Amino acid sequence: MAESMKGLKRSHRCTEVSNALIGNEVTVMGWVQKSRNKGGIIFVDLRDRSGILQVIFEEANVGSEKYAKAEKLRSEFVVAITGKVAKRAGAVNENIATGDIEVIASDIRILSEADTPPFPIEENSKTKEELRLKYRYLDLRRPDLQKNIMLRSKVATLTRAFLADEGFLEIETPTLCKSTPEGARDYLVPSRVHPGTFYALPQSPQIYKQLLMCSGYDRYFQIARCYRDEDLRADRQPEFTQIDMELSFVDVDDVIDVNERLLAKLFKETIGVEVSLPIQRMTYKEAMERFGSDKPDLRFGMELKDVTDVVRNSEFVVFKGAIDNGGSVRGINAKGQGAMPRKKIDALVDFAKGYGAKGLAYIAIQEDGSYKSSFAKFMTDDEMKNIVSAMEGENGDLLLFAADKNKLVYDVLGALRVELANQLGLLDKNEYRFVWITEFPLLEWNEDLGRYQAMHHPFTMPMEEDLEYIESDPGRVRAKAYDIVLNGNEIGGGSVRIHQNDIQEKMFKALGFTMEKAYEQFGFLLNAFKYGVPPHAGLAYGLDRLTMLMAKEDSIRDVIAFPKIKDASCLMSEAPNIVDEKQLEELGISIIASQDSEQ
Repeated sequence: MAESMKGLKRSHRCTEVSNALIGNEVTVMGWVQKSRNKGGIIFVDLRDRSGILQVIFEEANVGSEKYAKAEKLRSEFVVAITGKVAKRAGAVNENIATGDIEVIASDIRILSEADTPPFPIEENSKTKEELRLKYRYLDLRRPDLQKNIMLRSKVATLTRAFLADEGFLEIETPTLCKSTPEGARDYLVPSRVHPGTFYALPQSPQIYKQLLMCSGYDRYFQIARCYRDEDLRADRQPEFTQIDMELSFVDVDDVIDVNERLLAKLFKETIGVEVSLPIQRMTYKEAMERFGSDKPDLRFGMELKDVTDVVRNSEFVVFKGAIDNGGSVRGINAKGQGAMPRKKIDALVDFAKGYGAKGLAYIAIQEDGSYKSSFAKFMTDDEMKNIVSAMEGENGDLLLFAADKNKLVYDVLGALRVELANQLGLLDKNEYRFVWITEFPLLEWNEDLGRYQAMHHPFTMPMEEDLEYIESDPGRVRAKAYDIVLNGNEIGGGSVRIHQNDIQEKMFKALGFTMEKAYEQFGFLLNAFKYGVPPHAGLAYGLDRLTMLMAKEDSIRDVIAFPKIKDASCLMSEAPNIVDEKQLEELGISIIASQDSEQ
């Protein structure tokens, strides 16, 4: 039978009880982690979000009635215990913060009994994730998960305090918005009051925060919920949280400065990591050429080398065909991996094919300086020596090459580089390597649409020196855009915005928009710009991804209280689900079965 808390107040959380309180009476409350009856003495590990505290029940101290209550205790019972703090009589437990003390109980109340949980509530759980997510309210009791959720809370709190001190105002923007189909798929919300019309949930507060700059608020931030109806990955959810900001009367360096200081504060005060400022900067072009990625992981080398000129005159048809087609031949040097078994090399070839490669060429340099190679028979001895020299190959190295259009070569080698680093244990989660990536292309060609589309969004400012090319050679134009990358993950990105009408019109034209179409989608922003708009810029972080890296986790699900799984459903609440017919009638919606579901 559950008892009331009436008249009882908790004096301390479990790990707030310390040596300084020895001899004092405390009242602690929490969940029973485990209970051990040693015959005449009962040991209980009590757990709350702060950690674990050992409590001892002896009949002489609590009396027979309360001792009988203690004998009933099972895992996950919720209890309130009063007792005196004492030095531990038995061995010290070095694994917990309260390992050298215990509470000698004088009173107990069982506030709630518990069924046997479907899995143990313990750190580093081996239970399948599907089962843990079904009972997420139990999973969230695990100390390692609680630590992550508390870290996330601390990041949000410190961010608010820092930005407020920097003159930012926290302003909420709407979550029922107008749909703007450029970009990812929107989540749509039907309107009952306006039949046949829909709101969209925001993919970001982009337009509203720019309007706030037009309205004179100067510096805005928001910890904003955002929604994208797209395929999920380990670091992607249908709903996610951004640390979102916008600043007026600034340029690139101003935005980078305030954000470097924010990151330094967050990492120092949450996980004790010193971020060396200023953070390294690298152009998009340099990042792609050296690492094959616009989010390079700098914790290890294995940089790409361009050997196009070295092999330009070779008779190897794969290299020759790629170069003749306007592409390139590039490679990476896996130091010391020349003895890698053929089976493993074949697995790397299959991995590369998953990124669009037709294959991988390789040279395995043996310890005696001889070669095992997939293409040596097509090359002269001098050509082989030149290619090994260009790759800085030494005895015992494995050289891997991709030949195709540049974009595909970058994709393949960029991914292969990280895959190899993973296999070779080069990715140290205790090392944090930041880099700003700058000067992104303003536009990228979309084969499906047959036109350019904005690499970030249509309001990104071109670099002033490239403005002359926006109509004649749009693909050449660089953007005043910047991403902050950490250990191969983009944790935030932003840009300077266009605030001049003539440039905005040219941008829409380059995107294939008529001004009529532009006004149809973004009219309220463009109209606002007619009434005096300051130069402005902004940036947004993915709070989930940032916290994931701080917590050294591999999935953002481990830093979100109630995440979705890969098909965007919630195993615990069973969302999404069917709704009552009456609700659909009020919205003027009928569900029509597709042919696929009827078969």
